[in-house]
Order: sequence, then C-alpha cells, then structure tokens
Amino acid sequence: MKLDRLGVIVAGGGIGGLAAAAALAQAGAHVRLYERRTIIGEIGAGLQITPNGSAVLAALGLAEEAREMGVTARGVVLHDGLTGRAVMRLPVGQRLANPHPWLLMHRADLVALLHGAVRAAGVEVETDAEVVRISPEGERAEVTLADGRCMEADLVIGADGVRSYARSLVEGDLSPRFTGQVAWRALVRGMGEHPPEPHVFMGPGRHMVSYPLRGGRLVNIVAVEERDEWVPEGWHQPDDPISLAMAFRGWCSAVQLRIEHVADVHLWGLFRHPVARRWARGRLVLVGDAAHPTLPFLAQGANMALEDAWLLRRALMAAENVAAALARFAALRRPRTERIVAAADHNSRLYHLRHPLLRHVAHGALAASGRLAPRLLARRYDWVHDYDATAVPLG
Repeated sequence: MKLDRLGVIVAGGGIGGLAAAAALAQAGAHVRLYERRTIIGEIGAGLQITPNGSAVLAALGLAEEAREMGVTARGVVLHDGLTGRAVMRLPVGQRLANPHPWLLMHRADLVALLHGAVRAAGVEVETDAEVVRISPEGERAEVTLADGRCMEADLVIGADGVRSYARSLVEGDLSPRFTGQVAWRALVRGMGEHPPEPHVFMGPGRHMVSYPLRGGRLVNIVAVEERDEWVPEGWHQPDDPISLAMAFRGWCSAVQLRIEHVADVHLWGLFRHPVARRWARGRLVLVGDAAHPTLPFLAQGANMALEDAWLLRRALMAAENVAAALARFAALRRPRTERIVAAADHNSRLYHLRHPLLRHVAHGALAASGRLAPRLLARRYDWVHDYDATAVPLG
C-alpha cells in the first residue's frame, strides 16, 4: 500500500507517537499529531536505547545525532549492594553481528530528536490539543478534540500512554495491579566520573541503578524498594531525598555517594499492566505504553515503542489495506512484547533476593559465569537486543 494518500492522526506526543509520526510521514503519509500537554518535552530522566532501539533511530536518519547526544555503553556491571563488590560485568559493546550502539540518553534529548524528525518530515503538530473521542469504525475514523473540533483520518494511532483512552476503546478498561514496589528517579551533578555503563546494586528487597548522561555531566539514578504501601502511578510525584536515604541506609559507600548528591527526587508506584489482547479496532491501532506498559527492569519501554513505530510503517507498506496491515502488525508485536514484559518482571525478583544464603549462592553463580563465559551470559538477552525491526520478516 502506498502511503502518500494515507491520512493519519496520532494521539500523543511521547516517544511512541513521535516515532510513529516520523516513520509514516517519511514514507509519504499525511500525518497530524495532537498532544494534550502545552509543550512536547519531558522532565529530567534517563533511559537506555539498546541496539534494537538504535536500529530504528538509524532507519529514521537519526543515528549520528543520537550518538552525539548519548553515552555509548560498554557494559553493565552488577554489584552486591551491601558490600559494593562487583558480582559480574556483562559486555554490551558492539559486535560484528550488530552495528547498532547501546546508548544512555536523557529522555528529553530523545524526545527533542524525534520532535525534530517529525517537523522535518512535515507532520502537523499541535499541542494543548487533547483527543477526547475516537470513532474508529467505517470508511474513515472520526476524531474529536477537547475544543470541539472534529476531523477524519484513514488511520488513528493511539499513543496516549499508560492511561490510554485509545486502549479503553480497543479492549475496555483493565485495572492495573500494584506490584508492591516503588521507584525513585533522580538526576545528580558533580558526583565525579561515572564509567560509561549502567551499574546495578542489588540487595534484599531493593536495588539501585545508575549511569551517566550527556557526556557524564549528569548521572541518572533509579532506585526501587519493595513496600506494602500503595503509591500513585506516574513519576512526577516529588519526594524527600531523606526517604531515599533511609531506604538504603547501611548499604555500600558507592550507593551512599550517589544518595548524597541527590537534591531533588521523584517517586512513583510500579504497577503491572497486561499487554493488550487486542491492538486494533477498525482504523485505530495502539503503540507504545498504550499497548504494552512494562516494568523498568529490562530497559525496554522506549525501545519497544521505537520498534512499534517502524513495524507499523512496514506493515502498512506491505499490506493491501489498513485492516490487513493492522492485523499483521498486531500478530508481530504481541508475542514479542509479552515476552519482554515477562522478562522484566522476572528481573525484578532476581535483583531483590532477601535470604542471605540464597543471595550468596545466586551472586556466586553470577560471578562464576562472569569469569568463565561473560559473553555467553550476555547473549542470554540477544533475542531482545539483536532484534532489528527494520529487517525482521513480516511473516
């Protein structure tokens, strides 16, 4: 199907919405994007763009800019959080089979990069414009904005995040479940040189991850704690750094150094959402967190959204009509995203082993694997990182 006659409306200006808008507009589609916030941007936070996400950025023509904005990771280091001892190091540098880098990026930088690509591709972008009604059935979909304006499109992309209105239309409301975990997120300055790699400090009932951003000028910190008290979802809720310090009191000096530099911190509750059973209804399709919210234990939320964008473009270009394209897209995406979400859930349990003997045995096994076959252990997640949405067969 040629996309030069396809009219597309994207509801949502996050990573998934921007990437989908850029991918389709670059292929010739007429795309309009509506974002309910007054600006397209993100507050300070870090994310990891693994090679599967970098492959999509390259296809969008953004590889060089992404490298300049990000820090190229050389490995992932796992530590015992109580002693600080390095348990193992996973090499994640480029291999001959995969030319795409593992990048540590500021979320705001990635959003700005995608926003630039959207503008360059001729997408009509409007902020302070909330989509409040979608009628996806019929020859064309109908979309209504909060100000009363109505418009039509051949395709509507629901990229409206974890509290997705679009998802409620596709498969009804599904209540998320609190995982019993909360997470703090902070950016710190002046901590000293941080190696170009994520460091994970594991311990009983909690863990901390840190990695550098923007050439090492900033360090991103995410810390997770198991607790019974329910905390709202969404990471815009401020918290007192003292709460973070109390949660990790008694941990190693490296963790204490990170906490000492935290001036502002945000807290959010981690909720488990099922991957959407249905991804499309009529001319409406879901991408990003609207389809597959995930826990932050495999660093794949942004990467899955980037994959969605490019595979939706490929499915549309390969199909005879929109309905066939959306069916193929859903068949491709659901099994992979379900597997990634499940793997992230599994990691959350591995990081938080409470029993001292069990933790000692598990860390010993990791250390032995790291000494004897580090690359073999790293390849455990090749199915995640070596996936190339620009080349994978469409089935």
